Amino acid sequence: MKTFELSRSNGVGSPDVAGFFDPRTFSIQYVVSDPATGKCAIIDPVHDFDEKSGATATHHADELLAYVEEKGLEVEWVLDTHPHADHFSAAQYLKEKTGAPTAIGEKVVEVQKLWKKIYHWPDLQADGSQWDRLFADGDTFRIGELEARVMFSPGHTLASITYVIGDAAFIHDTIFQPDFGTARADFPGGDAHQLWRSIQAILALPDETRLFTGHDYMPGGREPEWESSVAEQRSRNPHLAGIVEGDFVALRDERDSELPMPKLILHSLQVNTRGGRLPEPEANGKRYLKIPLDALEGAAWE
Repeated sequence: MKTFELSRSNGVGSPDVAGFFDPRTFSIQYVVSDPATGKCAIIDPVHDFDEKSGATATHHADELLAYVEEKGLEVEWVLDTHPHADHFSAAQYLKEKTGAPTAIGEKVVEVQKLWKKIYHWPDLQADGSQWDRLFADGDTFRIGELEARVMFSPGHTLASITYVIGDAAFIHDTIFQPDFGTARADFPGGDAHQLWRSIQAILALPDETRLFTGHDYMPGGREPEWESSVAEQRSRNPHLAGIVEGDFVALRDERDSELPMPKLILHSLQVNTRGGRLPEPEANGKRYLKIPLDALEGAAWE
């Protein structure tokens, strides 16, 4: 199975994009680098977790660090597109290893407030202070000489953002590969109408923009894929090509009503709403997750 691919720069202002596929969570992590300076950002890193044994590990994050070292890169940012519901974020671990600041969209505070109630966490600081920077829509930053811009992309979650870095956009849980469709919008705080508008903003980028998704579920048993283009998505994605907003919302509502919740949603959000920090050890030195029962009413069963 393919678990790595490098999408090379198209010239000045265009990044090299290394994608790393995690078969356990169907997630893709990215190292986005400036060929001119060797500066890079890591996007949506995975902290390994085995829900059956409760074991945690840093195999996938360490794979990113090994690539950075091999290529002689310097990490300037550790970025998340949103608080993930299907894997733990390795952002805090990578900050400790590299010293690079962490960042996420500013609306994460709304997600924190929502999950603070679900978990009954009165002491949770729901102010986004677990990250070094909270990005607003339209904010810009640099990775070496590369220009990067933030697009607010809600719908899948309240806080989802897209990173547009040169001719590459990191769209995570908005659009999947053209043969699969789009992301669900039924998580707490999700909204199919908002997701449609977020997708339309992404599809308004230039046709040749490289789009890098956050998951691939390998329909038909094909090899994992995670890169497409705006033009391909407009013409080939069955949820988007020739579809209007009302039809999209109806499609998403029907499809989402049949989908079970991700198996790690209740595990992941208590880590990812804290910037990728695992629970603090208790008196016996062990860490514990808190799983609320009957918190997501109406969710389909597998």
